[in-house]
Amino acid sequence: MMFTSLAHMFFQRAGDLAGRPRYRYRVSDGWQEVTWGEMERRVREIAAGLIDMGVAPGDRVALLSATRPEWMEIDFAIFAAGGVTVPIYPSSLTDECGYILANSESTIVFAENAKQRAKIEEVRTRGFELDGVKQAVGLKAVVTIDADGQSAESLAGLMSRGRRALPTLRPEIDRRVAALRRDALATIVYTSGTTGPPKGVLQTHGNHLATVEATLPLGVVREGDVDFFFLPLAHSFARLIEYVGIAAGSTTAFARSIDTLLEDMVATRPHLVPAVPRIYEKVYGRVLAAREAGGPLKRALFDWAVVVGRERSRHELERRTLPAWLRLTSAMAHRLVFARIHALLGGNVRYMMSGGAPLAGEIAEFFHAAGILILEGYGLTETTPALTVNRPDRFKFGTVGQPLSCCEVVIAPDGEIVARGANIALGYHRRPDATAEAWDAEGWFHTGDIGEIDSDGFLRITDRKKDLMKTSGGKYVAPQKIENLLKLQPHVSQAIVIGDRRKYCVALITLDAEEVARWGREQGLVLDAPEAMAVHPTVQELIEREVAAANRHLASYESIKYFRILPRDLSTETGELTASLKVKRKVMAERYAVQIEEMYGASKPSP
Repeated sequence: MMFTSLAHMFFQRAGDLAGRPRYRYRVSDGWQEVTWGEMERRVREIAAGLIDMGVAPGDRVALLSATRPEWMEIDFAIFAAGGVTVPIYPSSLTDECGYILANSESTIVFAENAKQRAKIEEVRTRGFELDGVKQAVGLKAVVTIDADGQSAESLAGLMSRGRRALPTLRPEIDRRVAALRRDALATIVYTSGTTGPPKGVLQTHGNHLATVEATLPLGVVREGDVDFFFLPLAHSFARLIEYVGIAAGSTTAFARSIDTLLEDMVATRPHLVPAVPRIYEKVYGRVLAAREAGGPLKRALFDWAVVVGRERSRHELERRTLPAWLRLTSAMAHRLVFARIHALLGGNVRYMMSGGAPLAGEIAEFFHAAGILILEGYGLTETTPALTVNRPDRFKFGTVGQPLSCCEVVIAPDGEIVARGANIALGYHRRPDATAEAWDAEGWFHTGDIGEIDSDGFLRITDRKKDLMKTSGGKYVAPQKIENLLKLQPHVSQAIVIGDRRKYCVALITLDAEEVARWGREQGLVLDAPEAMAVHPTVQELIEREVAAANRHLASYESIKYFRILPRDLSTETGELTASLKVKRKVMAERYAVQIEEMYGASKPSP
């Protein structure tokens, strides 16, 4: 299928599949389904309302909301009006919202609820501050998605306005959609901003369509499949799954929250689940903790099933036919052990996808041993967003797969991954200096990641170019490798490694409070509050053993010499994680400078 724009894609597929379910979401007494035809009606009403409000082709319309059905509808309505969507993470601070609105020159913003609207109203009133300088935000209107009634400033009111105007404006919507071309700007997506103010990435309709067209033939999602959504749609990875689902004709199931993921998966029985590595790490940790909590017989049965699963996995990885004995024992392992894991995920999962950060190879291998293939991919906001992906029939654990057909990926002489192709964005909005730094004269985008491509064409990420640390002894250290080893430990939630221009590496560690509490009960200890856990001598000894276990896989110069347990886990609300759950290293280094300096004073505890 070839489309001229994302709006064209949506309306074409909505026409093809009008009576079939497009999405489902939770209501008080169950799950509500909305058909393609109903979604198309809603998109047209929102688009007509925007045009009636004065939105012209090329105007920027911001969208500040968590992932929900209206997010998709507003996104396509903005395209149908000829506009440009500017997503904003709901976790963004007030001044960050102000910066994005001002930098993107947005004229209208959709705010999810009163809390998000309050941020917008604050920056409308007082402006925002960047590098100590006050700046103003110019907006024509704010539309609240969750507002009650039919007020002019609510989504319901806007749709009512659009419904009245639609008979007159329908030809105008069709004209604007027909006028869109693949080179037209579709969206300005602001990077998470792990360092400095976020940069607005200019993504065209053609950038997105190129990635969709390269992804569809892989067979990851099929017409009628259920895909499961909880990732923030402001992130390009989730947006890709949204658009691939539209093109494929899938049904999207919207989770209520991260806290209800497992319950919602059981209820909606998805075929495809996209997630970031942090989710897989948590599930893996829970499975291992359940193993530890079982008796000797249950542990032995689990270990036997994993051995069988790994042997089956190796045969599939090497494309060898399974011998009869392995088919039989694999069926037994599934029935006796792995079926419970599948049931927790709804029972229908065909594939899970991972992106946004590196996934530990051990976790991918375990899930495949259990009969669930996690397809890890790689890309950035600037590559809209995928460059490489593991395929259902071509995958290697510990790699991010092979390049998509829409782009070229090569390794520069210094080890940096560079790419060019139809999915590479235009550059950064109003940042010519940053654009010139990242895009060279021949059109190659420099990712800032270090990697290697093996003889089969699979890409392996070794680290961020800017994150590579060099100890005072002259040794280069890749912190993500060490952090992944630490996070594989059953009672560790997050780990941040420090060591650049220092004589050795140290770590800040947060606890998996639920697992530590469970472990404490087994030891006869009461460990309910995370703050108390962090300073308890027995917990210190537990983490010391787990850090030592990780160190056994590391060279001496990259092993962790000292650590500190933080009193709580990291979160987006406290500004320590980006919306895609990446650690903000600079924030952590500044916030915990005292603890870091203590470790370089050789204070205990040490592994």
